[in-house]
Amino acid sequence: MTDKNPIVSRNEWLSARRELLQKEKELTHLRDQLSEQRRQLPWVKVEERYVFQGPKGPETLAQLFDGRSQLVVYHFMFAPEAEAGCKSCSFWADSFNGIVAHLQQRDTTFSAISRAPLPKLQAMAKRLGWTFKWVSSEGCHFNRDFGVYFSPDVLATGTIPYNFASHPAYGPDMPGVSVFFKDGDSVFHTYSSYARGIDILNTTYNYLDLTPKGRDEGDRPMAWVKYRDQYAS
Repeated sequence: MTDKNPIVSRNEWLSARRELLQKEKELTHLRDQLSEQRRQLPWVKVEERYVFQGPKGPETLAQLFDGRSQLVVYHFMFAPEAEAGCKSCSFWADSFNGIVAHLQQRDTTFSAISRAPLPKLQAMAKRLGWTFKWVSSEGCHFNRDFGVYFSPDVLATGTIPYNFASHPAYGPDMPGVSVFFKDGDSVFHTYSSYARGIDILNTTYNYLDLTPKGRDEGDRPMAWVKYRDQYAS
């Protein structure tokens, strides 16, 4: 790496670091402004009564809130016929366990949702030590309606309506995050994000972005990623 990075005195490093700090502060302030604009988005009332299969039995979308007013859903790619969920989604999910209690203190419930049947989700969670809530949307159209599942008919067209635009048809399942608000008996869809929009939710990537090598992925993002228990010790 030193062929790209000049070796300088501590004072020269401090000068360069302070210059970068100003840009980092600008980005922080822009992110604060963007977050405020996100909170001001209009909402859509959810009319469908989605029912999921969870550890407590069938639960509607409203019941997933668990008495809180806000719900964050991670759309975890796990097709019903697959034996394990997506490795990339697993990479994200390794960041989830610790956030649940903190979110609950801010009136927010977290859940992952996948199309695979509940026993498969539970087996994978046990294998990787995940304790966050994870429910199955088997039998309902939740994944389709929120832009992360594409039927064979849609795939046959060669494009999918993903991330608010048309993209080449990669496969039937894609990742994302959606946010909902509950007011009385009414549930509202307030936000969704997909593709690079969910990078900020990946703790490992945020740490790697601080390092000299960065993500070090070249033109093959996440090709190196494995399930956490498959890395060589």
